[in-house]
Amino acid sequence: MAVIEALQGLEILDSRGNPTVACTCILDNGIRATASVPSGASTGSKEAHELRDHDSERYRGKGVLKAISMIENQIAPVLLGVDPQEQEAIDDRMQQLDGTSNLEVLGANAILGVSLAVAKAAALDSGKPLYAYMGGAEQYRLPVPFMNVLNGGAHAANNIDIQEFMIVPTGFSCFSEALRAGTEIYHALAHILHRDGLSTSVGDEGGFAPNIPSIDMAFEYLLEAIAAAGYKVGKEVQLAIDVAASEFYEAEQYHLTGIGKQYSAAEWVEVLADLVARYPIMSIEDGMAEDDYAGWKLLTERLGDQVQLVGDDVFVTQARVLRKGIDQHIGNAILIKPNQVGTLTGTLLTIGLAKQVGYSAMISHRSGETDDTFIADLVVACGTGQIKTGAPCRGERLAKYNRLLQIEQTLGDAALFGMDSAI
Repeated sequence: MAVIEALQGLEILDSRGNPTVACTCILDNGIRATASVPSGASTGSKEAHELRDHDSERYRGKGVLKAISMIENQIAPVLLGVDPQEQEAIDDRMQQLDGTSNLEVLGANAILGVSLAVAKAAALDSGKPLYAYMGGAEQYRLPVPFMNVLNGGAHAANNIDIQEFMIVPTGFSCFSEALRAGTEIYHALAHILHRDGLSTSVGDEGGFAPNIPSIDMAFEYLLEAIAAAGYKVGKEVQLAIDVAASEFYEAEQYHLTGIGKQYSAAEWVEVLADLVARYPIMSIEDGMAEDDYAGWKLLTERLGDQVQLVGDDVFVTQARVLRKGIDQHIGNAILIKPNQVGTLTGTLLTIGLAKQVGYSAMISHRSGETDDTFIADLVVACGTGQIKTGAPCRGERLAKYNRLLQIEQTLGDAALFGMDSAI
């Protein structure tokens, strides 16, 4: 039996050029595994705490040397000599060491770095691929990619209030063909935007970030790109949006500064319902603000039997928060971001709860990413059939897609493909 011999932290840079945590777990048999932790721009207020240095002399206060110190001086001493395959016990020990519900002492970035690095080391020690070590399913499922090809909101410096416009290639027999379709549509969209004199510079997640005068025009560009790439709208390729409504919710009103309008919750629900009626939208993420539970209930009653309603900021990958939403009949799906809860065990617990009650689950990256491919293995291990990891652009996004291609090749015909959806 191998045991943990050392845990080493390192301050690295994420895709936005901000510091983040990397952790290497070293076993006494020589196995080494490294995991790195992403960071979000549009964040829920209940997310597990990200520990930053707040030293204005380094990285504009965003350094993570405190988190690195927590790994090496606080966490490592209690985990040395422990079997890395005792994942749940290891994660529980770190949470107890922290002593707060939101990991405010050690930091979720420190704890998650250790949690994921330990899982990777344990998988190597077991001789299994990471997805097989975590999942152990008889038949694995490759996910449908939700590809953010037009950016707005907190992910881009433009006038679009909705944060993400996604293409969803559902009508294909395998992941590689779905990825090819999405990539061809992305390039077709670039050509169309360039034709119309619009910017093809990209936002944090690789989507284009032009100044488009209306939400409708953004959808029309997507429909044109799908057709130009030779695919059938609504059959082979559908649409999805991440509204990130918390970003423009204030004083019980939804303020769309890009078009100079504001709406009550009921009015905003009808705006979304109208978009669903006119465009092939199959999924809406964070359609209402995280604290607007009444608005979420209205949205769920209005659209919950028509489209997937994904909670991100409102659920923050935490089982106890999801349970509250379930009890109040809010949404029908959850976005899964491991750094929102801080441990692999907590992530798996939340996914398990979602499946138990019939909510679908979408595994997701963050806007501040690294080249770590953990979530690609996670989505296959859990079989949720949905992943959101950006446009087919930027190395930190492509790393996840390329890892999924490798997994698909390994599994061959044994793998399923498609969504495990609540709708």
